[in-house]
Amino acid sequence: MPLKKGLTYKDFGLTENPFPEVSQPIAFGGIGNKNPLSFGCYNATEVLHGKTMEEHLPFAGAKWHFDNPLADIFGPGTSLAPWDDGTDSMENAERKYRVFFYALYLLGIRHWCWHDWDGVPHGANLKEFHDNIDRILPTMEKLQQLSGIQCGWTTQNLFSLQIYREGAATANQASVYAHAWAQTKKMLEVGKRLGAKNHVFWGGREGYNHLLATMLALEGKHLATFLHMAVDYAKKIGFTGQFLIEPKPCEPSTFQYDQTSLVVIGFLFRNGLDKSFKLNIETNHAQLANITMLHELTVAQQFGLLGGIDVNEGTYGNGWDTDRFLGDPVIAFEIMHPVLKAGGLGSGVFNFDAKRYRASFAPIDLLHAHILGMDSIAWGLRTAVVVAEDGDLDKAVQARYESWKSSLGQKIEAGSLSFEDLAAEGYKMPWKLTPEQSSHHEALRSIVLRAMMRAVRG
Repeated sequence: MPLKKGLTYKDFGLTENPFPEVSQPIAFGGIGNKNPLSFGCYNATEVLHGKTMEEHLPFAGAKWHFDNPLADIFGPGTSLAPWDDGTDSMENAERKYRVFFYALYLLGIRHWCWHDWDGVPHGANLKEFHDNIDRILPTMEKLQQLSGIQCGWTTQNLFSLQIYREGAATANQASVYAHAWAQTKKMLEVGKRLGAKNHVFWGGREGYNHLLATMLALEGKHLATFLHMAVDYAKKIGFTGQFLIEPKPCEPSTFQYDQTSLVVIGFLFRNGLDKSFKLNIETNHAQLANITMLHELTVAQQFGLLGGIDVNEGTYGNGWDTDRFLGDPVIAFEIMHPVLKAGGLGSGVFNFDAKRYRASFAPIDLLHAHILGMDSIAWGLRTAVVVAEDGDLDKAVQARYESWKSSLGQKIEAGSLSFEDLAAEGYKMPWKLTPEQSSHHEALRSIVLRAMMRAVRG
């Protein structure tokens, strides 16, 4: 669904422009231009590798970080949000949604993502909370219809309430498990109503703190049962969005059960969930696991389970989610290379699960930050397209494994050699290397570096 054209802040039900510096949607201003309120790499209608950039990059805005007060453990928030009167009222919640959708419209972002906890009065109990969601749903629907912005994914916050202190679907208390299911059931119903393209499961506390006090196998069984219930209930109500699990290694738990892509994939196959779930992978989570985004995405892509991406970056060595907006073109390429190989994300989105620096507290910085992220991933796309269309990297990788096309290689793969025959072949292998056996890794890295140069060459 394309975005509507010619809308103003008044169409979004706002009495004042929350971003007075901008009166028109952000446009592409040319590669590397100096206007911070234009795109310097992202050109929505430009065709690359058979698709427009907008089709390659289904961007999404994260409601929770748009409202982020920029507080940290050392002090209160710095964010200036004149539209937020600070009250826990439905009127204030609706106004914040209107500003959020208007900002996405200005940026040309066609999707939005949210937790049930985002921007809604929480009430005193689950019933009041869900009643408040029902009250704000018509506003969400009207804003979607007005703008053409679609719901990229829904999820449930199963980590902020005190009752989730030791997990939700892996909680040691059965009543907590039931409460978590009630939240999940509700959000599946809401996702269906909003036409959500995906539903994400991220267990912020689904792990252990003290292993000696943990029944590890039991908690894993409960988690698998919980996810099977979600699959079955989605079928019952006709919710057709893709289910996604988001890996994360730790924080605040000592160890989380969805640690990395390989761990999650093993869990899915072991529990018969691999046909129902794919992965939503976040840069900062990969970095917390001390591995690269390229690794995480390649694993998911090669298992056919790449479903979505949270586009951000962390602060190396920090050990905590800093969730900065992506500004690194190398990481951007490492994201787009496996995505391009996978043929895209399917129904998934590139979600800006990212917040501004604490010192970037002005309203206009919300637009600056998203422009940075969109331009960065666009540079990664441009580079990945150059690499794919040149074909030099693929040819070099194929050449590294050429011996597997030989008679010996084919016999090994076919399992047609006896134990003795295979060992006899091993005795023929000389220990001294020859120049033609080099993989030339530096030259392979140079292919990518030079592609980055050509990707934005005028």
